[in-house]
Amino acid sequence: MEKSLFEQMGGTYSKVGDYSLPNLLLPQEETKPIGLWGQRHARYLKRSHKVLYMNLLTSGRLNNYLADIDEQAADMFLRLVKQMAERENITEQLKTENQMLWIGRMNEIRARAREIVNAELIYS
Repeated sequence: MEKSLFEQMGGTYSKVGDYSLPNLLLPQEETKPIGLWGQRHARYLKRSHKVLYMNLLTSGRLNNYLADIDEQAADMFLRLVKQMAERENITEQLKTENQMLWIGRMNEIRARAREIVNAELIYS
């Protein structure tokens, strides 16, 4: 029996019942930890960009891609929080004088920064 193109390229088959199924494995990829931002982007890709998600997954680049997005988003979030706090004069002195006001203002700043990161990196 003549070998199939898959077998000629080094592929193998497994017999399952009456069928011969190809032994397919995903390429090995370096696993990096993926934080909150990367997980959000992964959910977005699964829901809204299925083809891109599957291409990244089957090529073995998904983990690196999500880890990179996570790092970019975390850096952007911290930078935005710092810039907004400086612009609105939210200082350590305010923190010592009126903690509740400082907490409220910082929570507002974090919420705005989170919305910006979501709009520009995570859900785009």
